[in-house]
Amino acid sequence: MNPRAKSCFVIPILAACFLVWVPAAAEVPGLKRLEELGATVKQSGGVLIDLRIDCTDLTDADYKLIGGLTTLKSISISGKPMMDRHLALLSGLSQLETFQINGTQLTDDGYRHFAAFEKLRRLSLFHPSRDVKEFTGKGLAHLKPLANLRRLTFAGATAGDEAFKAVGKLTQLEEFSQWHNWESPDAIKQLVDLRLKKLKMGQRLPSRSSERLVSLNDNTLDTIAKMKSLESVDLQEARLTYTGLQQLKKLKHLTTVKLKWVDVSDADIAKLRHELSDVSIEWEPLSDQDEQSLLVKKLKL
Repeated sequence: MNPRAKSCFVIPILAACFLVWVPAAAEVPGLKRLEELGATVKQSGGVLIDLRIDCTDLTDADYKLIGGLTTLKSISISGKPMMDRHLALLSGLSQLETFQINGTQLTDDGYRHFAAFEKLRRLSLFHPSRDVKEFTGKGLAHLKPLANLRRLTFAGATAGDEAFKAVGKLTQLEEFSQWHNWESPDAIKQLVDLRLKKLKMGQRLPSRSSERLVSLNDNTLDTIAKMKSLESVDLQEARLTYTGLQQLKKLKHLTTVKLKWVDVSDADIAKLRHELSDVSIEWEPLSDQDEQSLLVKKLKL
């Protein structure tokens, strides 16, 4: 048999072996139940690696089922009913690297259950524990043992300065994003000692019953300019001037500045680009509609 003929037999043999080792989708434990719950799953080589699910109708047994899917690397859970005991039932997800949560009723104490996810690199918390009295933001300090955690998003919470104090203890972080929380103008000062590479700052939400001072303005930029490790600064929903923005030239490692929904003049942006000629500045003029609907009506700036 010539060499070319031999190669024709090798390929089918290898393919047959491959098929033996890759399990069918139906063999993934609990997959049928997840489908009944409307979950979206992703597999690689027959192994479940990603799960997206609405927790509104989940039972404790369902959380236990999900906690047994130990190959998961990414999970996204949305829905308000998720509580402390439910997070504890997910502690078996030892390979988890990305965790996104929208909603929940977790308390400060409940955040200690995140310690089980030792490989976690990215945690996104959207609208966490809104109006839950037992969540002040202090619980974020329980994330400290997660040595691999590099990216944290905290947005839409009825918590403020206490959350920033807790985040200020997470010295492992490289990226922090926050917007629409209840922080004061001084909250940002809690982050100065972090060695962040990327910072995304949005505006505080106004109080429902009393005045809450603006948390992102030119004064905030004075504090941001003290975060010497920053490479990227993303600012949203504010009224800024060149006087404030030019302070960013103190950041020697800065490569990117992004401005979205920011009220700043064309002339000030032109001066900033001249001053920071080596920095990429991404900006679009604020429309009259966005200024009125977002800055004035929603954020009361």
